[in-house]
Amino acid sequence: MTKIIMDCDPGVDDAVAILLALASPEIELLGVTTVAGNVELDKVHENARRILALASRPDIPLARGCGRPLLSRRGNKTAVHGSDGLAGVELPQSPYRYSEKHAVDFIIDTVMSNPGEVTLCPTAPLTNIAMAILKEPRLRDNVKDIVLMGGAAFRRGNITPAAEFNFYVDPHAAHIVFDSAVHITMLGLDVTHKADIRAGLCGVLEQGNVIAVAAAQMARGYAESDPFLHDPCVIAYLVRPDIFSGIDGHVEIEYESRRLSGFSHAVVPDVQKGDENRCRIDEPHINTTIVTDVQADELMSLIAERILSL
Repeated sequence: MTKIIMDCDPGVDDAVAILLALASPEIELLGVTTVAGNVELDKVHENARRILALASRPDIPLARGCGRPLLSRRGNKTAVHGSDGLAGVELPQSPYRYSEKHAVDFIIDTVMSNPGEVTLCPTAPLTNIAMAILKEPRLRDNVKDIVLMGGAAFRRGNITPAAEFNFYVDPHAAHIVFDSAVHITMLGLDVTHKADIRAGLCGVLEQGNVIAVAAAQMARGYAESDPFLHDPCVIAYLVRPDIFSGIDGHVEIEYESRRLSGFSHAVVPDVQKGDENRCRIDEPHINTTIVTDVQADELMSLIAERILSL
């Protein structure tokens, strides 16, 4: 069983990712932390509360995080999730109360209490993760892995031609995380654009209980602007790594250029050249597993099957 913390900004695809984690016995969800991203912090935090309530899981700790990027201007949010973040689907209010511990402190305390056991799963701007690394430098050597949704190694971005949304919102945080972490598994647009909702997911979910129907309603509304379920790929990768594939390389995040802000610059070994001409990357510099492909039908079957089981 993989112990994880989900750092998210719900967001429809974040909501589906949380439900997938809750429905997967391979995953032990130690907590959910929230950060400003798809919409402002108050809304994403309330959305996370309602998603946990929808699944009747008050036992999952929830912690509120950073309300703005480290240095970039505020207000970078997307309209694809609707003004409320959940595509206009009204989930019941949560009756549960949660600790007032800040998300950054929750991440630090949980990881340091479980050294080498916790995988961080950010599906949002990396502000909370960067702040945790800055506040507690030992975190880098005590996380098991960072498996995140973000970036676009070998394709155009989705918020600018250069950048994927999560990295664009807080490029300085993304730079700190990639510059500091021992290893990152990056599920960016290279793979998430193969997770197409239009492959029949909603119709299957609509045959289920109230949780599955709510997920289908959110997904239908979201798909009108963005048909790809980006964030659940992170959880699916932990549950079924066999349906994914990728390549190891070195990734750096651009944070100085305004035009290229958030660009994920990926360098991978050139296996096409002979040994004498090959551009080598020394082993310590290979910091990222870049996931590039997925068996899309298996992915959608997994998401539907697990959410229907809740």
